Amino acid sequence: MSHPPFAVTVDLVLMTIADGALSALMQRRAEEPFTGYSALPGGFVGVDEGLDDAARRVLTDKAGLAGGDSAWLEQLFTFGDPQRDPRMRIVSVAYFALFPHAVLAEAVLSRPDLRLTTVSNLGEPLAFDHAAIIAAAHGRLKGKLDYSPIAFALLPELFTLRDLQAVHEAISGTKINKPAFRRRMLGTNWIEPTGQRESDTPFRPAELYRKSAHVADWRAD
Repeated sequence: MSHPPFAVTVDLVLMTIADGALSALMQRRAEEPFTGYSALPGGFVGVDEGLDDAARRVLTDKAGLAGGDSAWLEQLFTFGDPQRDPRMRIVSVAYFALFPHAVLAEAVLSRPDLRLTTVSNLGEPLAFDHAAIIAAAHGRLKGKLDYSPIAFALLPELFTLRDLQAVHEAISGTKINKPAFRRRMLGTNWIEPTGQRESDTPFRPAELYRKSAHVADWRAD
């Protein structure tokens, strides 16, 4: 029995907070289809290659990042619309990960085809169904925000409660009541004070916090 051409790809939604907004790393395509369009970093899965191995390879080859740059690389969803790729029937397994801004900013500086795009305003049509993949990743992230310490992947080692609230607001897209947010965060046991205060600020220096020891090795589930 003969079978039509068929392939599997992986696409990576790599997100950070840039200028106060949740943003994703995009790559300008240099070949057909969709030459010149922005797309998620991605690539074909080798015949003898596992999905996770392919995702880590793309992370390095296309985005210039190592697996250790993020707390995790989580499988998101499988996208298999028969018309999603004009070349042939291609199913994409999407992954997503979060990074501190400095990591993705360095990637953008090192590769001219990379840029950061605000998730809530992509600004231009994307290649393939990548806008839908980004929307799915954003939805997954918002869903995890209240019950997991996922937001810490977007913060440096030391941070203020103001920094933490800004990350939650960027992900949720809504303003959060400051006193209520702080009470909730302090009651989670996810953070602990360091006894230090921020420097180089025109305002009263805020106290610095870090992740608690019991969530230091947390991975998304």
